[in-house]
Amino acid sequence: MTDEKAKEWGQITRRAGVVAAGTLSSRILGLVRDAVIAGTFAVAATDAFWLAFTIPNALRVVLGEGAVSGAFVPVLTDVREKEGEEAGKVFYARLSGTMLLLLALVCTLGVVAAPGLVALYASGFRDDPELWNTTVLLSRIVFPYIGLMGTAALITGALHAAKRFVAPSFAPALLNVAFIGAAFGLLPLMDRFGFPGVVALGIGALLGGLLQLVAQLPSLRRAGYLVRPRLGLKDPHVRRAFLLLVPLLAGLGVYQLNIIASRQLSSYLPEGAISYLFYAQRLVEMPQGMFALAIGTAALPSLAEHASRGDLDRAKELFRQALRLSLFVALPSAVALALLAEPTVAVLFGRGRFDAHSIAETSRALVLLAAFIWAVASVRTIVPMFHALGDTRSPVKASAVNLLVFFSVALATMGPMEHAGLALAIGLAASFQLLALIVMLRRKVGRLGLRSVASSSLRSTAASGAMSVPIYLVTRLGHWSEGATVANTGIYVGAVVAGAIVYVLVGWLVGSPELVTVLNTLRRRAGRSRG
Repeated sequence: MTDEKAKEWGQITRRAGVVAAGTLSSRILGLVRDAVIAGTFAVAATDAFWLAFTIPNALRVVLGEGAVSGAFVPVLTDVREKEGEEAGKVFYARLSGTMLLLLALVCTLGVVAAPGLVALYASGFRDDPELWNTTVLLSRIVFPYIGLMGTAALITGALHAAKRFVAPSFAPALLNVAFIGAAFGLLPLMDRFGFPGVVALGIGALLGGLLQLVAQLPSLRRAGYLVRPRLGLKDPHVRRAFLLLVPLLAGLGVYQLNIIASRQLSSYLPEGAISYLFYAQRLVEMPQGMFALAIGTAALPSLAEHASRGDLDRAKELFRQALRLSLFVALPSAVALALLAEPTVAVLFGRGRFDAHSIAETSRALVLLAAFIWAVASVRTIVPMFHALGDTRSPVKASAVNLLVFFSVALATMGPMEHAGLALAIGLAASFQLLALIVMLRRKVGRLGLRSVASSSLRSTAASGAMSVPIYLVTRLGHWSEGATVANTGIYVGAVVAGAIVYVLVGWLVGSPELVTVLNTLRRRAGRSRG
């Protein structure tokens, strides 16, 4: 690797480190949030809230992060590269005004159509009038969240294009702060105003979205992009961004069908199924979001720059490096979290209303979701490559493959396995989606050179296998149905530490290049902090 390439990869890993650190803070607070909510509210109440929150949150994936990574950052980067900084600011102002109008329309429609949306996502709730009415009320309260998050995502996109990652990486943690504050501060007020207690969480979601938006404004001003939004439908660059967004909106239909199927099927399962599956998905989001999403986010601006210049070989090289680093974290995470499923749920959630039955049911889903962390992490690393190339259609096709596999497996397994069958369907669907993406990317850009990725993954797999031994032996000492006791917590920490030490040692012995990269990055940061 030349000095210039090494410098660029070093910049990407440092940016990924910032994103990962911000995501880590958000995930840790998210675990605290989920523990507070699980211990404070009955599973019937959390079933209603997580279902209501699913609807705007799913839209956020496309109209927020999806629009930013797939349509906004690549076009803004291209405009800045070819026409200069001022042209980029004009484009941003016009795109922002147009997107804000779209978000306002979506929010209004969502509030008005809340009963129909709840029926679309959870018709099984109709059998319980109280649950149904509470879910409709919560949906109306939380739907404006998509407007707040879509606006925050526009700001995030401008900051990412300017290669500023600190504020957008740490801002999402504020949503969890708002949820925790709402559970403690607003819950006592709900009875006084005649609302169900869980409405406090709906208000917390709106406060959290507002905080994420406001927290990024100072960085936006320093980057020079705090400009007045204005409509720009006649701007050719804005039209190009929206043309890229159209396949993403089509992808929203595929993605929404997947979410709808999952929630609809869950709504006909025994009470708590939605909550158990949600908490398990939150736990696997830690390694998936903190590392894979961080690497993809950090690499996207550089991938877009090389694609804009026509340097496809360098873009593929960066892609391979990102995928190797992502799997270096994802493979041991899959092994560790599958083995630690019940201990993790017990230590994090096993208190208050979250009893032994809830621990066991959430653990069943977590084992199956954890086993496929590597697949979801790889998908999140590959998709930015398509976006950098201006291709938003291929990921939609891969999502359709995901949907077909999910439906097939879910319908076959949810009877005997209940919500655990849905977890299995989610994991297998991600694996087939990954295969589809690899095939399409190879057709688009030629040979990917994945032999180095396979070699690195074999080393990580060997280290993960060795790591599983101390984890298994230590966790046998716990009594996990008792929840978050002091003894269980100590045993859990011991198992995690022992597994991490063995993974690093074996990774070093087998010559993992990603381990060397991570250690060198930590060494440089330690040197700068001492200096």
